[in-house]
Amino acid sequence: MDKNSKIFVNGHTGMVGSAIVRFLSENGFNNLIMASTSEVDMRRQQEVENYFDKHKPDYVFMAAAKVGGIYANSQYRAEFIYDNLMIASNLIHSCYLYKVKKALFLGSSCVYPKFADQPMTEDCLLTSALEETNEPYALAKIAGIKLVENYNRQYNTNFISCMPTNLYGLSDNYHPKNSHVLPSLIRKFVDAYENSEDEVVVWGDGSPKREFLYVDDLAEACVFLMENYKNNKTINIGSAVEVTIKELANIIRDLLNFKCKIKFDESMPNGTPRKLLNSEKIHDLGWKHKISLEDGIKRSIDDYYSRILQKERT
Repeated sequence: MDKNSKIFVNGHTGMVGSAIVRFLSENGFNNLIMASTSEVDMRRQQEVENYFDKHKPDYVFMAAAKVGGIYANSQYRAEFIYDNLMIASNLIHSCYLYKVKKALFLGSSCVYPKFADQPMTEDCLLTSALEETNEPYALAKIAGIKLVENYNRQYNTNFISCMPTNLYGLSDNYHPKNSHVLPSLIRKFVDAYENSEDEVVVWGDGSPKREFLYVDDLAEACVFLMENYKNNKTINIGSAVEVTIKELANIIRDLLNFKCKIKFDESMPNGTPRKLLNSEKIHDLGWKHKISLEDGIKRSIDDYYSRILQKERT
């Protein structure tokens, strides 16, 4: 990408989109365009096409999505499949119509089967059943991956898709019910610490294994792929470091220097038993993550204190 290229970062207010904007800005890409939800509803085809017709971006990062943890995925199943299907369809089609030079679609590791062989390679997509709790979201993301693949095949477009592992970091969602596991745990432990509670309850039995990637590392990876990857197959982006939920809870507690008891509520769902991506392809291209899990969690705890807790106290 040329430094003067017109780059559209869709979803710029979210955790991923804001990290991509931050990375691009810090590296001299100053011709960035962004659309607020009040300006254009990405679920509405005509609004999206009007936006592309007006701004005519050279490159597009498709980072907008309706996301959430186990609770949100279970409660808002229709919204998760509809919103994400429409966003993917409208953006990818507009990238084709308005001759975008290159576009990157961000999927999610939940697109892979619940009991896929670990670590999960890109080839395991659609080989067996999905995790039931997040199936609507996963199906919408799979549709986006296939849109990319088939627009390339039919129209010779230059679109790519990537599969990030579990993400966290600045501007994360710490909602007590609708957040993902790591920010949810950060909120639980920080709130318990601030209220001098002696116990924190964690969903499940603590055994599921997860891989996490700090969002600024993902942003760097996305720009790296935009500049170095051209292939019709999706590519994984992960840290190759995994941790159990029990270990994760203990890391957060220790970073807070908190002496509380951790209780695992085994009546609540565990989700997928293990989720680890095989990220050999992107590692072989020359990209690897830089921010350790402990350092990333420290930054996220600071983010929660400064952006959420401080606001709630005022």
